[in-house]
Amino acid sequence: MPTLMPTPGTTGWSTRDIPDQSGRVAVVTGANSGIGLVTARELARRGARVILACRSETRGREAEELIREEVPGARVEFGPLDLADLSSVRGFAAAYPAERLDLLINNAGVMALPYGTTADGFETQFGVNHLGHFALTGLLLPRLLDTPEARVVSVSSGMHAVANIDIRDLNSERRYRRWVAYGRSKSANLLFIHELARRLATAGSDIVAAAAQPGYAATNLQTAGVRLEGRRTAERIVALANRIIAQPAEAGALPTLYAATAPGVRPDSFTGPRIQGWRGPPAPSFRASWTLEDRAGKLLWAESERLTGVRYASLPT
Repeated sequence: MPTLMPTPGTTGWSTRDIPDQSGRVAVVTGANSGIGLVTARELARRGARVILACRSETRGREAEELIREEVPGARVEFGPLDLADLSSVRGFAAAYPAERLDLLINNAGVMALPYGTTADGFETQFGVNHLGHFALTGLLLPRLLDTPEARVVSVSSGMHAVANIDIRDLNSERRYRRWVAYGRSKSANLLFIHELARRLATAGSDIVAAAAQPGYAATNLQTAGVRLEGRRTAERIVALANRIIAQPAEAGALPTLYAATAPGVRPDSFTGPRIQGWRGPPAPSFRASWTLEDRAGKLLWAESERLTGVRYASLPT
């Protein structure tokens, strides 16, 4: 695997190494909890204006206040965004309040849910984790292109290695297996970044499109699926594992923050925890070969444009 970024020193890269973000504007999806909340807080701590793109206004406003309490003077604001509803994605982009966009952090996601569909009829994990962010990025692309040295960071997972996408069955209509569907959606995240980076390079843009994965970090992502099914024993077991085995959300956010802010991050890189992709400071992460296939990236892109109705007209094919 090629080296995609400088190897951190023995002490590891941390939030202390985030460069000054004054004058920059960031959008963080799913910023009301977990890794998204930590990412938004640390960007605000370094001076960025951060838009908290969240589905729940109540939780988004609570996150807004929490960040202001922890970071006096923080420039944070809630923006309503439901990635499971393309009309909400379009509404968020249409109401985007800034003239520039330096960082788009595609962080929000769902994991291993019972079968369901989005407002537009897509399988929920594929619809939220990939299609919602594909549409959001495309709709905000003009702002990104007008901002020097902007970055797009998509949060994937080491679980992408569970399954490649099936271009003939993107919505898992033939057979639904929750972990396979999750793995496919995370592979789709990486294929999206791969194709976006290629198209940006062809266009001569200096936007950096990169990916990150948090390893095993304690967030509410792990318990959401079993909670929806009312499996209380399983929920308690997962919550216990989060306390004993997982690293905290603060550590899980480091690969995302590295990909978003560190100097020298290369397009189409994939950053994760150093120790077996599980925990530790940021380092190059294992990446399945299928997420680097040009043909697959182009096919997924074409289908994503068709399904969402969002065209990246300013980027050559």
